[in-house]
Amino acid sequence: MNSPKLRPRILVFTGKLGYQTRAFDAAAKKLDVELVFVTDRCHQLADPWHDRALPVRFEAPEEAAYAVMQAQAGQRVDGVLALGDRPTLAAAYVARGLGIAHNHPASVEACRSKLRLREVFRDAGLPTPWFRSLPLQAIPEPALMGITYPCVLKPISLSASQGVVRVNNRAEFLAGASRLKRLLESAEIQATGQPNLDRMIVEEYLPGREVAVEGLLKDGGLRVLAIFDKPDPLEGPYFEETIYVTPSRLAAAEQELVKQCFTDAARALGLTHGPIHGEFRLNDRGVWPIEVAARPIGGLCARALRFQLENEIEPVGLEELLLRHALGLPGWDAPRETAASGVLMIPVPESGILEKVEGAEEARAVPGVTQLEITARWRDYIAAWPEGSSYLGFLFARSETSAEVECALREGHAKLNFKLTPRLPVEHPVTGKV
Repeated sequence: MNSPKLRPRILVFTGKLGYQTRAFDAAAKKLDVELVFVTDRCHQLADPWHDRALPVRFEAPEEAAYAVMQAQAGQRVDGVLALGDRPTLAAAYVARGLGIAHNHPASVEACRSKLRLREVFRDAGLPTPWFRSLPLQAIPEPALMGITYPCVLKPISLSASQGVVRVNNRAEFLAGASRLKRLLESAEIQATGQPNLDRMIVEEYLPGREVAVEGLLKDGGLRVLAIFDKPDPLEGPYFEETIYVTPSRLAAAEQELVKQCFTDAARALGLTHGPIHGEFRLNDRGVWPIEVAARPIGGLCARALRFQLENEIEPVGLEELLLRHALGLPGWDAPRETAASGVLMIPVPESGILEKVEGAEEARAVPGVTQLEITARWRDYIAAWPEGSSYLGFLFARSETSAEVECALREGHAKLNFKLTPRLPVEHPVTGKV
């Protein structure tokens, strides 16, 4: 008698259960794969969403990894994936403990620190801006000597450009450092348990065009899935991102330089397996690696990528490609569709409570626009950058050319109007301070 076929099982580490995890669920059902979600929601609630996710604390990655391996003892695990920056280290420890192909924890940890990234790139001989680490508590005057302007102040551990500020002189430097200190001391940020919340990195401002690159590593070899142009200038003072469009309109020679820099950066970090995302700046001094992360493109932006499997009519999403890659299934190397595509991360014009969204149907009706998702919740407080890290929503477009996609995204965005009202100040009951 034949034994029943065992379904492959993949552990998916994620800080949020939402749009992207539902896309993974749909892809897993198609491939007959069992997903086990690992998340850092409250462990005192007994499976409140009935998804059997394992609750852990990502701020203690080794403890989280131990808890996961204990829970999975005696069970088959065929792959490990991490979505977002915070779960990557716990996922790396679990993969290492289970003997599953993945990146080394030290490599993943380097990706999570802007300071360590700069050190690795400098030591590997990659183009690197000048940089230094400074305490936020009290910046001594001698520490400011030698700093040239403009420069950029960054938190060491946060992502999504949260807290990143360009400053053009000493007065702006001190004001920006004070603002960053308030952000990192906020209860919300302190609760994340991120390391280095008492320090910042100061680095040279790099002018030029910026691109994002999505890739997959297998046995140390890098396959570039897409290069995204960022047509809006990211010059500061804050660096909230907006439009991603692919294929890139860079010259072929420039694209090859970006790919080579991506390969060199991954090799310098020691990354060898799984999804990888990079950000790069191009100017007359070369290609500069800004950030490299051992995870796929964030959140809903993955919907801008589709891949054409052989003998299938409809393209598949990035989530299915990643599952195929994690399991070594055919099709993980499928090419991106030929159509141009893009996403607009809808920026937050000002901090406030979301009261109303107007023009959604008009935006959806713009030729080329394929989807609009308003992810901000009504009556929630939404913070603008640099304190913020969440967008109002995502607008997607697809067309024959990248220029047409960009035009559709801009026209769709112009139809939208978000009404945000200021949050009332709250007075502390003891100190009386607002």
